Amino acid sequence: MASIEKRGPNSWRLVVEVGYDAKGKRVKRYKPIKIEDQTLLKTKKRLSDYLNEELVKFKIEVEAGEFITPEKMTFIAFVKEWEVKYALKHLAERTLYTYKSNLKNKIVPIFGHLRIDQIKTLHIVSFIDSLAIDGARQGFRKGNLSSGTIEINHRILKNIFTRAVEWRVIKHSPVDGVKKPLVKHKVIIPYDEIEVKKLLHVLQKEPIHWRVMVTLALTTGLRRGKLLGLEWKHIDWNTGVIDVVQSVSMSPAGIAHVKEPKTKNSKRKVSIPASMLEDMREYYIYKIKERDKIGDRWQGGNYFFMFCHPDGKAFHQERSYLWFRNFIKNNKLRYIRFHDLRHTSATLLINQGVHAKIISERLGHGNITTTMNVYGHALRSADQSAADKFEAFLIGKRGQK
Repeated sequence: MASIEKRGPNSWRLVVEVGYDAKGKRVKRYKPIKIEDQTLLKTKKRLSDYLNEELVKFKIEVEAGEFITPEKMTFIAFVKEWEVKYALKHLAERTLYTYKSNLKNKIVPIFGHLRIDQIKTLHIVSFIDSLAIDGARQGFRKGNLSSGTIEINHRILKNIFTRAVEWRVIKHSPVDGVKKPLVKHKVIIPYDEIEVKKLLHVLQKEPIHWRVMVTLALTTGLRRGKLLGLEWKHIDWNTGVIDVVQSVSMSPAGIAHVKEPKTKNSKRKVSIPASMLEDMREYYIYKIKERDKIGDRWQGGNYFFMFCHPDGKAFHQERSYLWFRNFIKNNKLRYIRFHDLRHTSATLLINQGVHAKIISERLGHGNITTTMNVYGHALRSADQSAADKFEAFLIGKRGQK
């Protein structure tokens, strides 16, 4: 049963009954309607048609379970609505995973029990400030939260409260008055030539898939997702050129998602050294034997990833990160992230005098300006080194006078 109740000169309330509660009392859902259009208010037929149309839409929402009841809704209750009606439909899987993780561990413990309409700007400010204090990071890596993580929590709250305003659960977002946290980018100190040689030396005692993955990361500068997306069909055995055409990521449910690069520059061909090609041949033979041994238990489908489990399932993106972290620690190497192998690759090429345009193409940057911005310091050092070589030449010339 549905009806329309007049509440004021230009306001109405839509009412839809949804059955009875445990005590036999009728359960109703309400939705306020306010009309500012004076032309509509003065035309009874159009006004009646409009209100009846809104009532039909409201009834469909309620019966489909899509209507949000704003009265006394807690933050956690709204987050559940937000997840179903927005997050699952509009957020990328990896982004959704990050949002849900931060909601569970940081945001909901603070705001979950509060009514969403009673959360004020000062509450948000205090929460953001609390993330910046010493020891805010818990778990395996205790310490301070990065500025990037703090900014993500601000972004999550902004997203949620923006939806709450759009859906008319609240009138104003308390996040609007909160300044976006400043993200401080850490200074990247990649490995130098001596550290790379040590890395490659201790790497020889590791399983072949890790040896190949790390060496390939160093020699190509590929990001982790691109490395995991490589298939054996992407390598030209005659020229030693790899086709970079896709990336892969694993969902929390263990489903591999293969994606094409977002930009045309990300699709590229990258040459590898001759000795690397020989290592790849050895590794390919190893993987073929592994696949043949698995037989009918193969779960890779039509994909044959270079880096996968024996049954063909793609590696999870965190697997290489976790292994590399332990590898660095066990071999007493200076700590860098797996992603910093990409920066090491670029810096080594710069130091060898390779043109920035070539480096830009290998890294898949949209333009050379990106490369100059990211590796400006290394490029300036290389430029100074070039100037020093001219200085030695000029001094030598003067000595001949």
